[in-house]
Amino acid sequence: MDVSRPYTAVCPTLDGEVLRVLARTTRVLTGREVAALAGRRSHSGVLAVLHRLTEHGLVDRVELNRAYLFTLNREHLAAPAVEMLMQMRTALLHRIGEAVGSWETAPVHVSMFGSAARGDGDTGSDVDLLVVRPGDVLEDDSEWATQLADLRDRIRRWTGNHVQIVELGEDDVERLREDERPILAALRADAIVLYGSSIATLLRSA
Repeated sequence: MDVSRPYTAVCPTLDGEVLRVLARTTRVLTGREVAALAGRRSHSGVLAVLHRLTEHGLVDRVELNRAYLFTLNREHLAAPAVEMLMQMRTALLHRIGEAVGSWETAPVHVSMFGSAARGDGDTGSDVDLLVVRPGDVLEDDSEWATQLADLRDRIRRWTGNHVQIVELGEDDVERLREDERPILAALRADAIVLYGSSIATLLRSA
């Protein structure tokens, strides 16, 4: 799954881009505005999609000063499905946080970084996670290892993507900061915290 645009797993065409724009606002938009927000230079294809969706009743269209204005019809039976598709990325973050929060051995910190966090990946991109292990838990602890393996499997089932977990002990965090390892810049720039304190707080506490 393209974690940055997960709705394309179900709606990979221009329709998905148009619906993404409309689902993000309740403001009426012109076809040119929808095209610009969808990142399309030409708005003719966008207009065709908007008019087709209007025929299905999923999009409301009004004419003003010889221009058409469009908005998502949130009373339509399909509207909840559209909004759910557009919220899949948020749902993934929430699911990971919930899964980690249910662990018997709680981590100190879990965050997503890399392309999945930046939102510039594709279907071949890994989901990269930083997991900080409590200081009193050994790296080869069987329960801890089972939790990590289960998390990898669940995310793979949720998304279809491979999962790369960078696992650190609490003591390793201090060395990470002192050595200024390359991963540190990525964490500071892009990390989305899913469990525990922020990256800045984590580094300060180390």
